[in-house]
Amino acid sequence: MTEILETLAMLSVLVFVISSMLSMGLSLSMKQIIDPLKNPRLVILALAANFVLIPLLAYAMTLVMPLNEATTIGLILLSTAAGAPFLPKLVEVAKGNLAFSVGLMVLLMVVTIIYLPLVLPLMLTGVEVNPWDIAQSLIVLMLIPLAIGLFVRARYGDAADKVQPTFAMAANIGILVLAVLGLVLNFSSMIALVGSWGILAGVIFVLVSMIVGYFLGDSEATNKSVMGLGAGQRNISAALVVAAQNFDADVITYLMVIAIIGFIVLFPAAGELGKRQAGEEESATA
Repeated sequence: MTEILETLAMLSVLVFVISSMLSMGLSLSMKQIIDPLKNPRLVILALAANFVLIPLLAYAMTLVMPLNEATTIGLILLSTAAGAPFLPKLVEVAKGNLAFSVGLMVLLMVVTIIYLPLVLPLMLTGVEVNPWDIAQSLIVLMLIPLAIGLFVRARYGDAADKVQPTFAMAANIGILVLAVLGLVLNFSSMIALVGSWGILAGVIFVLVSMIVGYFLGDSEATNKSVMGLGAGQRNISAALVVAAQNFDADVITYLMVIAIIGFIVLFPAAGELGKRQAGEEESATA
């Protein structure tokens, strides 16, 4: 029975990742992605935050906190995976620059596909991972579905509008099934993490990452919220793909735990940013 549930969990990962990438591509145009990225300073700061400062933060945490191997791998893996598909929804709640969030999300995701396979083996000393296997899985499961979605959107807009909600629903079902199966299969492991250094490390990682991104944003408040939320919300899709093919179930369990922590921390933070932005808009119009 356990083997059947594990197989279903793997299938749900694939359904979620592929469907979310297709849905994203079907709902976007290249102009929507490129236009917000015409500010070189903001793009450079976003890349520095997500691919230099946050991996250094995670690495430093593994040196100073007594974390076990699975927690260390999970933390390092998430730090090298940016461009979460959930970012536009968070930014919508925060009343931030939605166009910038879409462009930034795609940029970070594409850079992750190149960056993660190269950097992860360097940061995980003593752990064997194959860079090409990682890159290949991310290209096949994320980049190609996104490219297909963008192509269909560009050539067959009406068809894209009709099928996009189906893939969006499939992605939602996939992550829901994965969460339920992950809870069933790893319940005892998750309970064991309660009160551990792993939970504290996850909270610190998400909070500090968000703060780093926020303060690297420019003077425009709507861009600062995108930078902060984009840095705090890591790409759980990419991390799960890599973990499922290279590491054991304990790493996947920890990734699911940090994903939950991310939602608990970032959605209220997005709500507060949204209230602040609404207040500033009211003051400006008063």
